[in-house]
Amino acid sequence: MDPKFQVQLKIRRPVAEVFDAVANPAKLTGYFVQTASAPLVAGTTVKWKFAEVDQPFDVVVREVVKDERIVFEWPSAQEADLTRVEMAFKPMDADNTMVQVSESGWRPDEAGFKASHGNAGGWMHMLACLKAYLEYGINLRAGGAF
Repeated sequence: MDPKFQVQLKIRRPVAEVFDAVANPAKLTGYFVQTASAPLVAGTTVKWKFAEVDQPFDVVVREVVKDERIVFEWPSAQEADLTRVEMAFKPMDADNTMVQVSESGWRPDEAGFKASHGNAGGWMHMLACLKAYLEYGINLRAGGAF
């Protein structure tokens, strides 16, 4: 069994607005990362900096289909390995979007399972923060850094 997961959450906003809140660095920094160096565009590498971590992460953007899908790779907790993150944006109707985040690529060992479990919680937290940001205009991560 490979360590991988999928989490999802309904966001009560149109798919274009939800997609933009992830791809646009000005919005992404309003609820998820401390800094984002550029928009998520296929074929680019952007840097995401989290308040809880000293160094930024390279996010290698593999695929972007506007209002549908974002795929990127970034470092795992296991040496130089990369994991693959796939985000799907599925309109439920004109005003509601289901966002699904899956991640895979860890080694099938104890450390890999532990890392994937931690990231599953992190992505679920990101989705809750996205929901709060878009539906209520609040940043759940504000003041939450160590």
